[in-house]
Amino acid sequence: MPVNSNSEPKQRANRQIKWLEPLALLFPSGFWLVAFLLVPTVFILIQSLVPLGKDGFGLDNYLRVFEYVGGNFIYLTVVWRSLLYAVITTGFCLLLGFPVAYWLAVIAPKRWRNILLLLFVLPLWTSSLLRSYAWITILRPTGVLNTFLNFLGLSGINFLNKAEGVIIGMVYTYLPYMVLVLYTSLERLDLRLLEAAADLGANSRQTFWQITVPQVSSGIIAGTALVSISSFSDYINPQLLGGPGSRTIASIIELQFLGASSNRGFGSAISMVLILAVTIVIALLIKYGDRRVVSDG
Repeated sequence: MPVNSNSEPKQRANRQIKWLEPLALLFPSGFWLVAFLLVPTVFILIQSLVPLGKDGFGLDNYLRVFEYVGGNFIYLTVVWRSLLYAVITTGFCLLLGFPVAYWLAVIAPKRWRNILLLLFVLPLWTSSLLRSYAWITILRPTGVLNTFLNFLGLSGINFLNKAEGVIIGMVYTYLPYMVLVLYTSLERLDLRLLEAAADLGANSRQTFWQITVPQVSSGIIAGTALVSISSFSDYINPQLLGGPGSRTIASIIELQFLGASSNRGFGSAISMVLILAVTIVIALLIKYGDRRVVSDG
């Protein structure tokens, strides 16, 4: 049968329409990402390549990260301190958050789980700045904690303006995120495997490490990545709860942009280093983490 000559243009037009439909759906979010994420990042990258007081482009700002003054790598020390805070915070959040998430997902009555979960994440509804100021009220020498210790006849302790105070504030801030991510994985835990392991003579430790952890390993990776990224770039807790020796990479960036001796090029270079580190962690999270957590988060 002869092919209708009018059918080919119609088919071509239909294919073009089908090709344009996804673009039309992606345009609002795509425009938002390009305008408010990609374009500012490109500006920061360009600015990071402009050395202070020099013409043209160069890597001077990035090399300054390795600056060695007075027998110390001053900026690498700050990066190391930020990484140390992130590792300690993530470890405490995992140790404290896993039992809570397990109790919420497995042990707590089903009719109360949503309410209990809501109560646990309720602090996230308040400003992080207000929460940090609340911890100042608790940890200061004449605060709630020392007043209670003195009432018991114990000597007071001072965590404010120290690394300990920063860790306490960061753990309090990011613990709910860890619990939410772990809860998402633990609620899908196959309890029949736990019962089978008990029937076969496995003790609680063996059941935990060989049955529970493998099933929720992706959630553990996702929670660890989320908390580590957030705590590594935290600004408020180190700034309010820490002292001069508790500066982190975020505070150094703030000083380079808004401080008295500002250097926007160097601040942009540190920002790009931070963006690169976060991008690497997110890529690992997408590849090895809980895909449901990534898509829902």
